[in-house]
Amino acid sequence: MHFPIYIAKRYLASKSSQNAVNIINLVTFLVVVIGAAALFIVLSGFAGLKTFSLSFSNSFDPDLKVMSDGQKFMTLNDEQKNRLKNIPEIAFFSREIEEQVLLTHQQKNHVALIKGTDTTYARVVNTDSILYYGNWFDRDLNEVVTGIGTASLLGLALNDYMNPLRILVPKPGKGSITSNTTPYNEVAVTVSGVYAVTEDLDKKYVFADLELVQKILHKEPSEITAINIKLVPGANVSRIKQEITGIFESDVMVKDRVEQNDALYRMLNTENMATYLIFTLVLIIALFNVVGAIIMMILDKRKNLNTLFSMGATVKRLRRIFFVQGLMVTLVGGSIGIALGVLLTWSQMVFGWLLITPSLPYPVEIHLANIGIVFGTIAILGLIASKIASGRISEKLIQDQN
Repeated sequence: MHFPIYIAKRYLASKSSQNAVNIINLVTFLVVVIGAAALFIVLSGFAGLKTFSLSFSNSFDPDLKVMSDGQKFMTLNDEQKNRLKNIPEIAFFSREIEEQVLLTHQQKNHVALIKGTDTTYARVVNTDSILYYGNWFDRDLNEVVTGIGTASLLGLALNDYMNPLRILVPKPGKGSITSNTTPYNEVAVTVSGVYAVTEDLDKKYVFADLELVQKILHKEPSEITAINIKLVPGANVSRIKQEITGIFESDVMVKDRVEQNDALYRMLNTENMATYLIFTLVLIIALFNVVGAIIMMILDKRKNLNTLFSMGATVKRLRRIFFVQGLMVTLVGGSIGIALGVLLTWSQMVFGWLLITPSLPYPVEIHLANIGIVFGTIAILGLIASKIASGRISEKLIQDQN
């Protein structure tokens, strides 16, 4: 067995004759264990929180969304429809049209986006998962689905034919508005259902039939604002995006889920990185204990070091003994801490002992990448701390017994 490793293992397992040194070594080991466990639990918590936050938008957004690049509206002709259908990785696609409208109900007003969708929209986006109560709108009737925030603001009730919701859209065209003309188109609709996703989205959209929206906007049947696409499992997203771009003569943007919610992804990733850096700083401070513990061990073992030096061990090899010992403390403590963090995270996933609300446990996830990040962080910081501490050994320190 390699000499420095053998001696380091003996020093790691044996107790010092001075009780203070033993206490310092125990505290140092516990600090490494707790620090590694805490870092892993925090990263697992942010991973679960990220998935939980994105689950709302993922239930609302399609796998891919095709929009015009620079223009508000785009056209989709029959040839382009057929070419989209011929892409094997596309399971379904749905046309939509969006426009800002004014909603009015019993002298209450609210500005929202009306989203006109065709018959295949429910196959692209699971509308049942976002529907809070009521039913999805009937295309043969003037029915819409609003968010729970909009319904609360306007005091809307389901199937209230006596007090319909009125949708007002400015008329397209140029020129001045005269007193004999109405500057907007108006349609009366009833609410058949209410959806719930997030607070912002619940006030943002009103779902209606595509043909109805095209009619009140004075748009042709081929004029839309976007195409929602659902992909088959395991599809090559980047290649499909290139194929879709080649179908359209005009410039289009094809966005995946990340690009559709780039601001949300950036915010979550920034928070995750900031938290990791903060806890890494805490670990750096905590691993100063390793430096102190190794130095205390060096001072306690000076007689042994003098003996080894007299037997021919070089200062470099004596430094390596305590470098290996410090590395062992951090790696063993880090491994135990990670195991403890995995156990606590698993117990939260199974039993949900930490609750956000009385019915919602805090979301956590165990990722192999987080295990690697924590272990790598502990190893690097432990290597630096061990190098600093072992560098205190010198020939003068070994031979000075006073």
